Amino acid sequence: MKDGARRRRARRLGITGVVVLALAGMNGPWLYRFGTDKYHQYTINKPEYKAANGHWDIINFPEEYRLNTIHAALLHTGKVLLIAGSGNNQDNFDAKKFDTRIWDPVKGTVKAIPTPADLFCTGHTQLANGNLLIAGGTKRYETLKGDVTKAGGLMVVHNENPDKPITLPAGTKFTGKTNGKTFVSKDPVLVPRAKKVFDKATGKFLRNDPGLGRIYVEAQRSGQKYETGTQDNYRVQGLTGADARNTYGIAQKLALDKKDFQGIRDAYEFDPVAEKYIKVDPMNEARWYPTLTTLSDGKVLSLSGLDEIGQLVPGKNEVFDPKTRKWTYTKGIRQFPTYPAISLMQNGKLFYSGSNAGYGPDDVGRDPGIWDLDTNKFTKLKGLSDPNMMETSGTVLLPPAQDEKYMVIGGGGVGESALSSKKTRLIDLKDKNPKFVDGPELEKGTRYPQSSILPDDTVLVSGGSEDYRGRGASNILQARIYDPKSNSFDKVADPLVGRNYHSGSILLPDGRVMFFGSNSLYADKANTKPATFEQRIEIYTPPYLYRDSRPSLSGGPKTIARGGSATFASQHASSAKTARLIRPSASTHVTDVDQRSIALDFTKTKDGITVTVPKNRNLVESGWYMLFVTDDQGTPSKAQWVKVP
Repeated sequence: MKDGARRRRARRLGITGVVVLALAGMNGPWLYRFGTDKYHQYTINKPEYKAANGHWDIINFPEEYRLNTIHAALLHTGKVLLIAGSGNNQDNFDAKKFDTRIWDPVKGTVKAIPTPADLFCTGHTQLANGNLLIAGGTKRYETLKGDVTKAGGLMVVHNENPDKPITLPAGTKFTGKTNGKTFVSKDPVLVPRAKKVFDKATGKFLRNDPGLGRIYVEAQRSGQKYETGTQDNYRVQGLTGADARNTYGIAQKLALDKKDFQGIRDAYEFDPVAEKYIKVDPMNEARWYPTLTTLSDGKVLSLSGLDEIGQLVPGKNEVFDPKTRKWTYTKGIRQFPTYPAISLMQNGKLFYSGSNAGYGPDDVGRDPGIWDLDTNKFTKLKGLSDPNMMETSGTVLLPPAQDEKYMVIGGGGVGESALSSKKTRLIDLKDKNPKFVDGPELEKGTRYPQSSILPDDTVLVSGGSEDYRGRGASNILQARIYDPKSNSFDKVADPLVGRNYHSGSILLPDGRVMFFGSNSLYADKANTKPATFEQRIEIYTPPYLYRDSRPSLSGGPKTIARGGSATFASQHASSAKTARLIRPSASTHVTDVDQRSIALDFTKTKDGITVTVPKNRNLVESGWYMLFVTDDQGTPSKAQWVKVP
């Protein structure tokens, strides 16, 4: 820890200790608590404390505008899109009550936006045109074991006809050849035609590989006696002739076990200017908990998620073309857990840190590595500490992005595990043989840590909980600022609100950071009192905004080409130290692959600065950015919005 941080901590602890002893000696427990709280409020609001540690403020919307924010994205209008969908509330889902709000942090206004589908646990990313691409969401809520009344599960439908596909409507009945039990499909399914296989050497026909379709089925009646224990072949009722011979189902156990969430195919662009959703072609696969990542050509990769039958999408990833607004499959098959932290590298390949949000087998797609999407080659990376605790960990591309160094923060065990990690892990992808090394440890094992890049090349790390979804009142009311240059954390002011599952953070254009959401299971240490969703927004103002002045930045063009330069007016040009382009965040479930801070070359003039944008499109993806200038004290300007075409 840096000397300045030690001195600040010693000063805080020393003063607090004196007051605690005095109050305890004079008036006992009640006055002790009252006096300590009062003194704490007095201390954290002192100008010198704010200048050293920053300050937190709670924003509570009027009751009619509050929502269970699951997703948030900064728009190039400076407003923040807050998406709840059904807000992890099945009553809302059943009533088709889906919420979206736009919040203006400058004016303090909130506006309700009509929401076309349940965008709860969707995926999103910033597009080159300034719209936000949103894909996936919720088709059905999970049902816990004990609440499931009808046996059900996955039916794989086979089509052995090489000449045509077949579509089975919702309500199709499947009867087991051995067990004699009948199950009914919940949705229609298109089963592709069979593929003819020939010997490569002789050209001789060998066989037909059946086309496969996957569908969720349920027993016709409730009760344990309708469960099945083993695999069986199923006859499809209603088919005759060749269709009856060529089409059949195969299912493993169909039981009363837990049924996971199911995803949707729906996709939309959100237009920040019109402030409305625009429907685009649906994805080929239904996805719940997907990650969307921008590729080197500006297209967007959609991967992972739970499908329409509540199973992990079987490695079938797909790409959205913003020009046609259509989706196509990638060539290869590769499976990841849900919400994998996958981001674009400067060489056009993809880096997977191993961070994820949880759903998926514990032995599939969890190793970190570098992925060449064109060849589907995946090169594993070594050195990761606590590799069994990567769920709910955070991943951030450290500033500046040109260094291509990542930090992986905290995490927990697979599923509802109580395990949590204190580790941070660092990796330099520019090394010839990159591998993870441990960074500075966190004070506590931390699931769901939030990380936001700041304009002064540091990273704010805050919140999280020691246990799954804050069990045992384990929220961590701590914040740290990480300095990549010194590889150290500096303790700053503690947040006022606990944040765990379904929370996130967003850097605002004025240099502050907003925090949203949190979905604890329980509100007490004994885990007996159900918690409510945290609807308050909290704003952290970093220490750099409590200095005497900040550099000004104004004028300049709205568009700068890669490799191009632009001049902006500034009354403090002589003190300018850095210039950064920061991509606006789109955050959910400890996943924000959009955020990155790009260093700009710049020259000073008498009345301003001229900045130059790097040429590499993998580094500087097309879209809107916040342009910040910081002075020699590390104080940032307010951002100017610029577009890189």
